Amino acid sequence: MVYDVIVIGGGSAGLMASIAASEHGANVLLIDKGDKLGRKLGISGGGRCNVTNNKDVDEMIKHIPGNGRFLYSAFAHFGSRDIIAFFEQLGIRLKEEDNGRMFPVSDKAKSVVDALVSQVRRQGVEIRVNSPVDQVMYNEGQVSGVRLKSGPTIHSKCVIIASGGKSVPHTGSTGDGYAWAEAAGHSITTLFPTEVPLTSSEPYIRSRELQGLSLRDVTLTVWNAKGKRVVAHQGDLLFTHFGLSGPIALRCSQFVVKELAKDSTEVRLTIDLCPDKSAEELYEETLSLSRNEPKKAIKNSLKTKFQERMVALLLDKAQLNEQLTYDNIPKQNWLELSRLIKAFPVSVDGTLSIEEAFVTGGGVNLKEIDPKTMESKMMRGLYFCGEILDIHGYTGGYNITAAFATGYTAGKSAALN
Repeated sequence: MVYDVIVIGGGSAGLMASIAASEHGANVLLIDKGDKLGRKLGISGGGRCNVTNNKDVDEMIKHIPGNGRFLYSAFAHFGSRDIIAFFEQLGIRLKEEDNGRMFPVSDKAKSVVDALVSQVRRQGVEIRVNSPVDQVMYNEGQVSGVRLKSGPTIHSKCVIIASGGKSVPHTGSTGDGYAWAEAAGHSITTLFPTEVPLTSSEPYIRSRELQGLSLRDVTLTVWNAKGKRVVAHQGDLLFTHFGLSGPIALRCSQFVVKELAKDSTEVRLTIDLCPDKSAEELYEETLSLSRNEPKKAIKNSLKTKFQERMVALLLDKAQLNEQLTYDNIPKQNWLELSRLIKAFPVSVDGTLSIEEAFVTGGGVNLKEIDPKTMESKMMRGLYFCGEILDIHGYTGGYNITAAFATGYTAGKSAALN
């Protein structure tokens, strides 16, 4: 049988591409190598599925530092407001949480996946699971179909590759699509992990003395080799047995990767434990804590403001004996303590692997893709959407919005081709 459109990959982008293509009159086949659709979507947002973010377009783009500007056309076709309306029409009521993140009221990713798959079926899309694709077929500059690993060739003049990146491979994202893109003449930009925990060989990390310590509302800053600030993010941070995790560590990770790529073995980061106060204010404030209870050890005074394990490390780095009392505080060391509170240093030497990352950086070169249609400039009838593209954003609904928007654009464009 010949199909108008074949979609490879049943994740966020592929499901939306199938819906958009069939909605616009195409006879669609959706192929996935796994046994069920929407596997990565089903574990997103901690199993709650952060379906989009309610920020306006310009703010959305700012939160997609990996080539977000490429998405202006896709967001005009199908932006966050359209995504919200789409899910609510499917009966999935959404709620807004901090920083514009939109979740299903059910707090269950499964309800989102089920609604998408049901809509795909309702619109008459044929679904084939457990059907890995061996090759996308090209003939004289035009897509001609796909060949399955099981043998059969399926014909179509339009193929949408929505096979994902290389992160979270147990959901099926194992980078299959890059070879199909290269066979069509596309170049793949360097792949790297983003939204990934950071590794460090600092003695206090190796000793695990801070393992499990969570810091709330701090600022993490990445510095380059010349001491210039690269990026800073404010939010929550978690110390692990290997380094740093938590939302702001993940957001800084792509910048750490890029600095390490410049022949650096380590990248310097600093943690500001009190972003809303200056070092001078902290000097006076912490000193007054001790002054108010002059017989109490400084360690116990500071514990009222900072977590105990952090206090011990701060005092050690400032060369202050934790049993000192107010009358014996050396002022220069106390000044150093306030500086450390504002810029606690962490040397980072890498990240966890791309397979352990939430998002893949790099992908199909965007110079070779028409942003208005998601069609290849190298091969007629070939479209790309989702994480296979060289687009990556922060966590918080931005990557999934990019996947839905590019999926919808690719599906509609292929149907009207």
